Amino acid sequence: MAETKFRIRGGKELGGSIRVAGSKNAILPCIAAAMLTEEPILLKRVPDISDVSVMVEIARGLGAEIDWQPDRRELTIVAKQIKSPIVDDTLSRKLRGSVLFSGALLSRMREAAFPYPGGDAIGARPLTVHLQALRSLGVAVKDNGHILLDGAGLAGGRVVMEDPSVTATENTILAAVMAPGATEICLAACEPHVQQLVVMLQQMGAEIRWDGVAALKINGATGLGGTTFTISPDDIEISSMAVLAAATRSEIAIEGVDFSYLDAVLLQLRNMGIEYQTADETLKIIKPKKPYSSSRIQCGLYPKLGSDHLPAFAVLATQAAGTSLIHEWMYEGRLGYIEELQKMGADASILDQHRAIIVGPTPLRGTEIASVDIRAGMAVVIAALVAEGETLVSGVRHIDRGYENLDERLRSLGAVIERVEA
Repeated sequence: MAETKFRIRGGKELGGSIRVAGSKNAILPCIAAAMLTEEPILLKRVPDISDVSVMVEIARGLGAEIDWQPDRRELTIVAKQIKSPIVDDTLSRKLRGSVLFSGALLSRMREAAFPYPGGDAIGARPLTVHLQALRSLGVAVKDNGHILLDGAGLAGGRVVMEDPSVTATENTILAAVMAPGATEICLAACEPHVQQLVVMLQQMGAEIRWDGVAALKINGATGLGGTTFTISPDDIEISSMAVLAAATRSEIAIEGVDFSYLDAVLLQLRNMGIEYQTADETLKIIKPKKPYSSSRIQCGLYPKLGSDHLPAFAVLATQAAGTSLIHEWMYEGRLGYIEELQKMGADASILDQHRAIIVGPTPLRGTEIASVDIRAGMAVVIAALVAEGETLVSGVRHIDRGYENLDERLRSLGAVIERVEA
């Protein structure tokens, strides 16, 4: 059976400007949050990606009225009635973010049922942290192959997150905002998209606030209202495009940038010798005059460089002088893209499930490679644009989950890229 692939001819200098899309990681919890109220929720700057389409279909299946205008980047959700607390099996298995509906359903209906969710295969990401947090709020949990949540005893409580999981923090917030009494969430994730969810809920009337760096305090509301909320620009797409410009030795302006969450990204660019200019909402990568520098590229909890940023920077390391260490400490087995870079001629070695070294600069050559997850997919596209010759990238479905119309937008920069059935 034919599969959609990207055919890319690299080794070409690019140029121009590109406008960043709305954040994939921010929009998913906001869609789930729309199920908390009977009133209309209007979301703006919504990225036209397949993960959004799946979340919209799940919301529709639960009973929400949907008006999705991809050309305007606007999504209206009206959940006057929820006809079922059961999340669709097939749709839920397509992305991990589907688990966020369970927290919203507990708040609204005091029950939820869902299968183990899908998503990228980037290491063990069990639901243990989610379920422990919900139990701390009085939720009864049963597991018979599906997760069954009984929220008859849902009430405020003190939740200590065993792991600062972003999705588990968001899910706990969604369950707690309408739970009677006060809730304190300790050791919470505080990534930009968690902060976005908190702001949206505040606009809806939720009593929720940060108490220090990694703690949240919530007073459960009896009801929430509608709002209009604009999704933040995608910080991961910003860093991906910045690396793409640097790796192809091109001058590109990235427009619509919010610099609030980019300190770690900009620091990593500086550490590797990338020159850039900032003005208002534009990040301009300057064409290099000297070789890039090798670096220790390590992810960490926000505000450090996030795990999703590492694959693109690993590609840049292949074009930097010296030995770079890639340290992915958060997820085991997320270094599959290194093997794809090796196929292209990268001098790279995987040391263990969390670490790899890359020696550069090395020329990359076109070949057949695979996109193994969303961020790895973007990384191999960047590598293909750097490489001499033609590259065929499989697994485009992964890339479409997180990057809006990527091939079309890259062509606007002068990239030679097309979708083919092969």
